[in-house]
Amino acid sequence: MAADPVQRRSLVLVTGLSGAGRSTALKALEDEGYEAIDNLPMAMLPSLLVHSAEAPAPLAVAVDVRSRQFDAPALVAMIGQLRERRDLKVSVVFLEGDAEALLRRFTETRRRHPLAANRSVEEGIALEHDLMAPIRDVADLVVDTTTMSGGDLRRHVVAHLEPGKRRALAVFVTSFSYRQGVPRNADLVFDVRFLDNPHYVDALRPQTGRDPAVAAHIENDPSFEPFMERLTALLDLLLPAYEREGKHYLTIAIGCTGGRHRSVFVAERLAALLSEARRRVSLQHRDLAS
Repeated sequence: MAADPVQRRSLVLVTGLSGAGRSTALKALEDEGYEAIDNLPMAMLPSLLVHSAEAPAPLAVAVDVRSRQFDAPALVAMIGQLRERRDLKVSVVFLEGDAEALLRRFTETRRRHPLAANRSVEEGIALEHDLMAPIRDVADLVVDTTTMSGGDLRRHVVAHLEPGKRRALAVFVTSFSYRQGVPRNADLVFDVRFLDNPHYVDALRPQTGRDPAVAAHIENDPSFEPFMERLTALLDLLLPAYEREGKHYLTIAIGCTGGRHRSVFVAERLAALLSEARRRVSLQHRDLAS
């Protein structure tokens, strides 16, 4: 008679750059049933992982430069050892953001950067980026939170790491302005600048893609319906394929010049179609208010 397979305990190490949303991610996992521990000294981690015959709660641990005796190469080595254990399922989540966004967050909250005691915040951010690079290289999930809200980050982490459940693919649709740059977390990017631009119609310029008059203007473009038909056909092919590959979260970015008219309308229409197809979908207009 074959031996029962070992029941593996989920261990998520939440790490990354200070100010990138580590506390938010840890709280999201705690809300999903993880035992969450913040700022754990590295030396104490093995003592938390004593195997139990009864399946213990999944564990989420935040480890970063604040942790006592923090050493990036040593943590990388420890991660490698933990991944070899048959009783553990180890995931490493690395959160990051661009330097300007991290600096703005520290400035707005008036928090002190952990590496900026004797240097500027900018220098602390740069130093931490270099120190954490070896850990980023071994991460299972790297999340750039530069343009993410706290809610977006929570949904993103949970979609990848929710314990004990196989979730349907969660689709996040966002409109954006090419002037402001392509969303850094986008998996699929579609450029709708080929559509007739309502910006050049005086009565429509102050409106947005959510307004009926703008919607009607875009729908009258002969290219609109063929584009939407081909886009939805493409997604009908891709989304099940992503699910078969184990992907839990997909970001679709729709861009136009100003991020107010064409991209907003197309994102709204696409989100509605995905919802009608019983897809888990959320919608954001990144640059609508800018």
